Amino acid sequence: MDVPKLLEAASLLVPEEIATENDITVNDVWDYLTQDEWEVALGLLEELGEVHPLPLSFWETLATAAEQMRLEKSAAWCHWRSYETRHGITRADLTLRPAAEARRQTPISAAGVLRPMWNIGNRTATGEPVLNIARLWVELTPLLEPGARASVRLAPLDPLQWQHLQLNQVITMHEDRTVAGTAVVLEVQRPLATPTT
Repeated sequence: MDVPKLLEAASLLVPEEIATENDITVNDVWDYLTQDEWEVALGLLEELGEVHPLPLSFWETLATAAEQMRLEKSAAWCHWRSYETRHGITRADLTLRPAAEARRQTPISAAGVLRPMWNIGNRTATGEPVLNIARLWVELTPLLEPGARASVRLAPLDPLQWQHLQLNQVITMHEDRTVAGTAVVLEVQRPLATPTT
């Protein structure tokens, strides 16, 4: 399927009554589609997807369109949102340890590449901490410097291990045995249902 048809298919999944805080609706998307402004239409659809929960097929279709347009960051974001639609959303306020106190000396890329380990309270049968892996997406900034703080989204490798998380729970990030950062859980949303469409 070509890009315009993919964007049209995704826009048909957006309820007409929803709007962004800037009053953008699916009708605005259709206006841009008729003008062959596909990149703008894709961006508006991504914004609409943040306002109202949309089906898995919406995010998968947008990811395919973004890939065909060679928009790597948009494609990565749409794949991320597909994962969250299937498994739920986990957001936290992360503070990295300063470079002088930690192994990490370079910034973290925002786009969900890093897969650190997390101490989220799970224990072995003998009481030892178990570290669980989750990819990390930094919100609203392209890089997170050592010592800096930002809101992040987490995509657990095994979502079932994370089901006990609570709001305001403190968890720690590890890239080795030492603590690389400390996070406070801001949001935990379970998937509404098994997203098949």
